[in-house]
Amino acid sequence: MGKQHSPRHGSLAYLPRKRAKKPVARIRYWPKTTSKSPVLLGFSGYKAGMTYVYAIEDKKRSPNFGKEVMCAATVLETPPILVCGIRVYRKTPYGLENFAEVWMKDPPADFNRILTLPKKVDYTPSLRNIEDNFDKITNVRIIAATQPKQTSLPKKKPDIHEIEVGGGTITEQFEYTKQLLGKTVTAEEVFKDGQYVDIAAITTGKGFQGPVKRWGVAILQHKGRKTKRGVATLGPWRPTHVRYSVPRAGQMGYHQRTEYNKRILKIGKDGREVSVKGGYIRYGQVRGSYIVIRGSVAGTEKRLVRLRQAARPPTDLPESPPQITYISLESTQGK
Repeated sequence: MGKQHSPRHGSLAYLPRKRAKKPVARIRYWPKTTSKSPVLLGFSGYKAGMTYVYAIEDKKRSPNFGKEVMCAATVLETPPILVCGIRVYRKTPYGLENFAEVWMKDPPADFNRILTLPKKVDYTPSLRNIEDNFDKITNVRIIAATQPKQTSLPKKKPDIHEIEVGGGTITEQFEYTKQLLGKTVTAEEVFKDGQYVDIAAITTGKGFQGPVKRWGVAILQHKGRKTKRGVATLGPWRPTHVRYSVPRAGQMGYHQRTEYNKRILKIGKDGREVSVKGGYIRYGQVRGSYIVIRGSVAGTEKRLVRLRQAARPPTDLPESPPQITYISLESTQGK
């Protein structure tokens, strides 16, 4: 009888599996774009819930090409983001360094909930400093704030994060952001129907879980000693400690995850087009603009979801946006 084949349970790719620092995901990489004019490389929205749609399959290599197929879809409510600041970086041997930043005048009253901005500041010297040192600047980003008061969320505190500007030269990028400062940007200005995007979000937290649920290890036979829902051995005598690769109980969920190449099925302005009867569970009605994503999205309802231009988009992209024939608006509560 040969050796028993027993591959390890669970992936070690995401260690340590601990809780995320914040409920807002971080984007650590912004892709290069082929656009000759400056464009924003990202956007953000709030997860409302899931439904299903019927669409014409437009992938030429699919066996269902040209047929009507059903697929799950996630609805994100995407109120316009407010460009409240500009931040420029320069490259150093130790990574990117904040070179200068400029903030909008007269920010909304809700900003007092997240930070305290000085009431009277003259940003003219900062603007002049940036314009005199374009040769040192390598990255231009906007400081964007969400507007949750325009959604069904019970929160008033905006979420604030950076979004990089791509395309064109540094000078063109800075002039582009200067025009946006203090104004709002909609999802339709950043993305389009049928586009592939990367999505970063914090997954649903499941608390402290045992190794069976957390790692998927086998449940031991009922006549075994001491434990049934644990690993049979914690490792060898040497080294005299439990290795990191041994499945152990601990935190499960509430981790940051980035999914590549999620397709935008539809972008719209009227939330009634995608609001199910009775509203989405634990969210309610979609009141304003929205994005429908094919498939699932990490996180629970109401969670902020960040979208980014695809870092490694597929090569066989369909030429036209998807043709949606039906969006289910039936109640998800069975009523």
